[in-house]
Amino acid sequence: MPTTENSVQLAFAPTIPHYASDLGIPWPLVIDLVARRLLLDGQSTYGSLYAELKIPAPIVESVFRHFQKEQMAEIRGVSGSDFMIALTNAGRNFAADRQKNCHYAGPAPVSLNAYHRAVAAQAARPKVNRERLSRAMADLVVEADILDKLGPALVSQKSLFLFGSTGNGKTSIAERLARVYDDAIVIPHAIEVDNQIISVYDPVVHERVEGDFPELDGRWVVCRRPEVMVGGELTPELLELRLDGLTNIYSAPVQLKANNGVLVIDDFGRQRMSPAQLLNRWILPLDRKIDYLNLSYGLKFQVPFQLMIAFATNLEPTKLLDRAFLRRVPNKIYVHPVSDDSFFEIFHREGERRDLEVTRELSDYLAQHCRAKAGRWLRACYPRDICDIVVSIDTYEERPVVLTRDQVDRAIDIYFAESADTEEGPEML
Repeated sequence: MPTTENSVQLAFAPTIPHYASDLGIPWPLVIDLVARRLLLDGQSTYGSLYAELKIPAPIVESVFRHFQKEQMAEIRGVSGSDFMIALTNAGRNFAADRQKNCHYAGPAPVSLNAYHRAVAAQAARPKVNRERLSRAMADLVVEADILDKLGPALVSQKSLFLFGSTGNGKTSIAERLARVYDDAIVIPHAIEVDNQIISVYDPVVHERVEGDFPELDGRWVVCRRPEVMVGGELTPELLELRLDGLTNIYSAPVQLKANNGVLVIDDFGRQRMSPAQLLNRWILPLDRKIDYLNLSYGLKFQVPFQLMIAFATNLEPTKLLDRAFLRRVPNKIYVHPVSDDSFFEIFHREGERRDLEVTRELSDYLAQHCRAKAGRWLRACYPRDICDIVVSIDTYEERPVVLTRDQVDRAIDIYFAESADTEEGPEML
């Protein structure tokens, strides 16, 4: 396993290419990238072009020699020990014409084959035991029986359902699944398919590992294993390549961005696409670990589907999906209401975060009144929400924040919805 000077171990660490053939992408595409970059910058140096395009200086120099031969570029001077180069009128016309096809002028893409190799080499194999999982969830109060079901699911790296009543921590648990990974992976800035550019690295969802990696091909970014979360906004379009009509650059779908990591689908069953639509789209990828995407003109190609999917829902899985799909999600974990002891621990932690004293007596008092208002089961969200309301009340009344029974009563009265115009019992909305 290659190791960088930062002691970050990488299962896949492509080295800097020395020749154009080592890039693994078509030579005309390399020429187009350099031309578009020079058109944007006006003039540049070999070093600057490497910084922008991640194409080593010797290869950039080969492109420049081609441009010189075609009278499309010239040397404008020197900057330190580097040449300053710029496009001629003919070169600007060429670059403007190539820009009509695609505006991409960022880091050079990697080949689809290289991406397949990277994802396969970086398949997650986390070492998970009870102690390690407890550390990953340390900022939550998670019942032991739930942890002991999560552990084997994470070892298997097979998809799972987290289901149960709202407010018991399903989303919070799902958000922390990626904490069991302690390694780093490389993610390409972009992938080339049939001379088309697909943007993959997304700083919004990919957490970059800072440091110098002098031997690494700059077209790859060292990141923590990704955790991508989608909720009610999930539509069929987010599962496919999306072509920007202005730039002609494709954006990778959410499952491609989550490769080698975790994809969390929150509030599953409440998306703008039906569970049946998702079933039809993903039944093959879940089974075979491969997916198929289409370019705008119909070309279909295969990509890896190497990720763990966590479905979080307050709906019964058997009522959402048929047996064929449920079989492909073997881990189904019921996140049940919290016990009185866990309720007190959550209340105590929430109080500590706000410098509020929480006694067991006050916790039992809150639990009793929550049951009276909303039924026998306690939800993990009650202590946090009640504490927030108490803080807001005392802030509004311009006095020190203190937890008392009276304040808890006032917060409960605000929190639970109870109408005098209905015979139905009170309920937490």
